[in-house]
Amino acid sequence: MSRYSIFSLARNALTGHRHWDRAWRDPPPKPHYDIIVVGGGGHGLATAHYLAKIHGISRVAVIEKGWLGGGNVGRNTTIIRANYLLDGNEPFYEWSLKLWEGLEQDLNYNAMVSQRGVLNLFHSDAERDAAARRGNAMLLHGSDAELLHRDAVRKLCPFLDFDNARFPIQGGLLQRRGGSARHDAVAWGFARAASARGVDILQNCEVLAFLRDAAGAIVGVETSRGSISANKVGIAVAGNSSRVAAMAGLRLPIESHVLQAFVSEGLKPIIPGVVTFGAAHFYISQSDKGGLVFGGDVDGYNSYAQRGNLPIVEDTCESAMALMPMVGRARILRSWGGIMDMSMDGSPIIDRSPIEGLYINAGWCYGGFKATPASGWCFAHLLATDRSHRVAEAFRLDRFMSGHILDEKGKGPQPNLH
Repeated sequence: MSRYSIFSLARNALTGHRHWDRAWRDPPPKPHYDIIVVGGGGHGLATAHYLAKIHGISRVAVIEKGWLGGGNVGRNTTIIRANYLLDGNEPFYEWSLKLWEGLEQDLNYNAMVSQRGVLNLFHSDAERDAAARRGNAMLLHGSDAELLHRDAVRKLCPFLDFDNARFPIQGGLLQRRGGSARHDAVAWGFARAASARGVDILQNCEVLAFLRDAAGAIVGVETSRGSISANKVGIAVAGNSSRVAAMAGLRLPIESHVLQAFVSEGLKPIIPGVVTFGAAHFYISQSDKGGLVFGGDVDGYNSYAQRGNLPIVEDTCESAMALMPMVGRARILRSWGGIMDMSMDGSPIIDRSPIEGLYINAGWCYGGFKATPASGWCFAHLLATDRSHRVAEAFRLDRFMSGHILDEKGKGPQPNLH
């Protein structure tokens, strides 16, 4: 570390941290932008970054009703992977994983991307066949996949309960390039990079209504900080997609549910990567601070509250004990909830809306965080060119009317339910 860096650290530490440079600018809203992105989460910030970097459109505003990192981008289990089955999904998530692999160099920011591997366990012959099919689909799309037998899984994860009478572990589907990333660092990195390219990031700026011209087209937004006009407006607000779209008179084919997650006390290194339970919706990994991070299924009722309920807590803990009994000795420090916008087929929407000037990025179900780079890349492409990117062509809004659904069922870890 240079003498200047040591002096800078000491000065900030001894003066109440008042002299740090801002990571991104905090400008007042301009009256007009080329593009407004509603939502300052990972997808919205990534969209702004790629609009500026790839398409040269920097007269962009990212509007966030709260603070950056306060929504789903800071309320997830940080898993990144590309282990989908269908032709409409796997190329997109493989592209996202490729972007993750170069993200820190692109942003010049430590997002703590850790490719520790994602292992999906299977417990029956039927699940093994489904895992093999999924792995072959992944390989056909240029991704990586390994079908492991029981002994190979035991060597990788000897702490699992291999002799569980109900759910014996027969093997697993491993994607070594999968892993995790630091969720808030991802938001900060995209925000800093976008701001450096001229994008305005407007925090504490809630959208109250959409502005329309005489023909009914969207030409801007009314916010808590005043009216802002734009040539195009994109929505990337995760679990609040239905609420925001309703302001424009648009009803989306999605529902909002709470997904809970948990973290334990810090422990010595135990889990080498991400492990998912094939017999229930449960997944577990270990953070860099040592806490066991795990999650379960969504609450069974619609909600916009960032909290969960006790039945899901109980179900998640039961799954943890069935998979890894020694986890019962760990103390849970805290839990949190993120609002999932669940589409009817479990796949996302990146498309123009039926309303001129309004574009939609929604319906991410369990796949929102892992999709962050590719979602931003493809949404930026759509906003800049009015054409879908090739890896997102299947994410059309009208597929629910035409019958061209992508039935991944919205499930996260299970090889047979993706």
